[in-house]
Amino acid sequence: MGLEIISGVERRRRWSDADKLRIVAEADEAGATVAEVARRHEISRSILWAWRKQARAGRLTMSDPPGFLPVVVDAVSAMDTAASVASAPPLQVDAPPPPDQRAITITLVNGTRLEISAALSLPALSCIIGALR
Repeated sequence: MGLEIISGVERRRRWSDADKLRIVAEADEAGATVAEVARRHEISRSILWAWRKQARAGRLTMSDPPGFLPVVVDAVSAMDTAASVASAPPLQVDAPPPPDQRAITITLVNGTRLEISAALSLPALSCIIGALR
């Protein structure tokens, strides 16, 4: 009977989705076994089986995180701005709309317009942007 002494702090690794998918792909190659691939990467077989199940169910993908899209702003020359400010009537300041009525409009390159309410949650917005890519 052997005795193993573990000194130091046991580590808990964090695997990126890209690493998980790479390891799952190795396990799915012809002739590869889950036990062999798990041993090579120093993970348990049950973790690799869970990753394979997630990949097959579509919950483990290489999707990019939500990001910002490029914005094009029409340039207005300084002279046009100065002339319009001098001749323009005084601006009337309206009260801002209630928070539940605030919105942002996004126009995509293909002409599709999105009007997004400020009340929309960030996860919901992320799903919408991801679906449009």
